[in-house]
Amino acid sequence: MAIRPRNKINAEFSMSSMTDIVFLLLIFFMVTSTQIAPNGLQVTLPKSSSQITQKPTVSVSINENLQFAVNMEIIPFENLETYLQQELAGQEEPSIVLRVDTKVPTGETVKVMEIASRNRWKFTLATQP
Repeated sequence: MAIRPRNKINAEFSMSSMTDIVFLLLIFFMVTSTQIAPNGLQVTLPKSSSQITQKPTVSVSINENLQFAVNMEIIPFENLETYLQQELAGQEEPSIVLRVDTKVPTGETVKVMEIASRNRWKFTLATQP
């Protein structure tokens, strides 16, 4: 009489649970990677029907040849801070409008921003509408 064992060992491996885990990990990494990547935010800027009168400001322009101009007068960068101090002397809230060419490296713009920050002047970066 042949006795068969009741507990037969099955040599097959079920992949269904492994595929579930892989798909869950895939979904997790897809969701988190889109949150990490710096996607541009779409912002709708407010519109205004009334004109706001701005206080007189000093305009600093930088062209693609890295020439600095204050109110259309070309100034060497070494003299820019003292010239701006003279122009903005006596104003309650001194402010600067930066008009920078698109081909100008960011470092040149930051130099003017540092001058404004050191002297506690407000500055605005001008853009096209």
